[in-house]
Amino acid sequence: MALLEVLSSSASVSLLGALLCLLVLFFFSSRSRNQNQGKEPPGPRPLPLIGNLLHLDLTKPHITLWEFSKKYGNVFTVYFGPKKVVVLAGYKTVKQALVNHADEFGDREVFPIIEQSSKGHGILFANGESWKEMRRFALTTLRDFGMGKKMSEEKIIEECQNLMEVFEQHKGKAFDTTKSINYAVSNIICAIMYGSRFEYDDPEFQTMVNRANETIRLSGSPSVQMYNMFPWLGKWFGSSVVMKNTALNKAQIRKLIQRLKDTLIPQVCRGFVDVFLVRQQTQEESGNMNTYYNSENLLVSVANLFNAGTDTTATTLRWGLLLMAKYPQIQGHVQEELSSMIGGRQVRVEDRKNLPYTDAVIHEIQRLANIVPMSLPHTTSQDITFQGYFIKKGTIVYPLLTSVLWDETEWESPLSFNPSHFLDKDGKFVKRDAFMPFSAGSLYCIPSSMDLTPTLGLTLNPPPHQLCAHSRV
Repeated sequence: MALLEVLSSSASVSLLGALLCLLVLFFFSSRSRNQNQGKEPPGPRPLPLIGNLLHLDLTKPHITLWEFSKKYGNVFTVYFGPKKVVVLAGYKTVKQALVNHADEFGDREVFPIIEQSSKGHGILFANGESWKEMRRFALTTLRDFGMGKKMSEEKIIEECQNLMEVFEQHKGKAFDTTKSINYAVSNIICAIMYGSRFEYDDPEFQTMVNRANETIRLSGSPSVQMYNMFPWLGKWFGSSVVMKNTALNKAQIRKLIQRLKDTLIPQVCRGFVDVFLVRQQTQEESGNMNTYYNSENLLVSVANLFNAGTDTTATTLRWGLLLMAKYPQIQGHVQEELSSMIGGRQVRVEDRKNLPYTDAVIHEIQRLANIVPMSLPHTTSQDITFQGYFIKKGTIVYPLLTSVLWDETEWESPLSFNPSHFLDKDGKFVKRDAFMPFSAGSLYCIPSSMDLTPTLGLTLNPPPHQLCAHSRV
């Protein structure tokens, strides 16, 4: 979406006058920047204040940046309004930055719209010691509750059965899978967070999931992108719905936490929240009142895990179903492998080694879907010279995952759905280093010319569609 379209639909004449004044101020202030610190990454020439907005398509910024990388190289500068951003493109460059220079590129940029609600708490959008402690606690607790182990597998199998029952209710007729898949994935997260699941028709649960999904979708919209660039223009851009949804979801999560606190038995922890509450109680009883185990860190951490875990997983599953419908021959090959190796029983994680083609298809779905195309933004924790370019401390950095997952030097047919990317000549599954999707039943439908153009959001969702579910029996 062009900048003028956004402004014409959102701002008044007085706003444009204010912008012009700020343009002049920005122009003179930008001339005073220190030019002796080293060679900075190249990029398109920015205009005062609005930067490169006239060059960017805010409905698909990752595509614009991908095209820029072909012109300016794998390390380049672009201005999102007044905000200077260094973009890293291509597998080798992104790996070098995030793996070999993890400390220098390790801080998190916090969007203004998120900062208002998180205020430095939680796991996803935080920095410093609080973030380190919350991350350590989350990883340890989630492992204890079976993430990647048999305990979590049982929760997933239980929810799969519930989801299949919902699919069967449509009796082979076309339907939209969005809500049922979101509810199923959210329930698995809830079981780990709160120790119990919800019924799909529970109004409280439906409201919480639907509101969270709407917030994530709106967070990537052009209007919210504009707000993050110019937060002082908030009332002219569509940030109010996101802020309202975030506040309502926090209130709902706070009630759920209070219920668990009222029924807490320290010796029998039901989920993530119980473990946190016990740790908080222990810290307070020891007289440590400056602990990171406080109510706000708990609230924001639960919201982070619920929102991120639900959206990324549900979106990936929906892409998978859509791609299977579009490519029935690949779906058929998956079904043949499952039938020959598994039969009619439930698939389990331990079967993965005997299902190389299915494993390859799952990886290829994640690669092509590219649901987090620009990753989450980083900032540099210190000055660094990277690939010959000087990048100042505090610079926003986008690891462009699109350029990794679609890297022509790493993938034989990067823009095609090709499970062979993850198979060797003998049909065995092979890992690919350039596979970085998150930074480092049978469904049939007439495929024809099915549209795969993603829907804009903080993550890239598949376009609206309906599928038909039929039993393989």
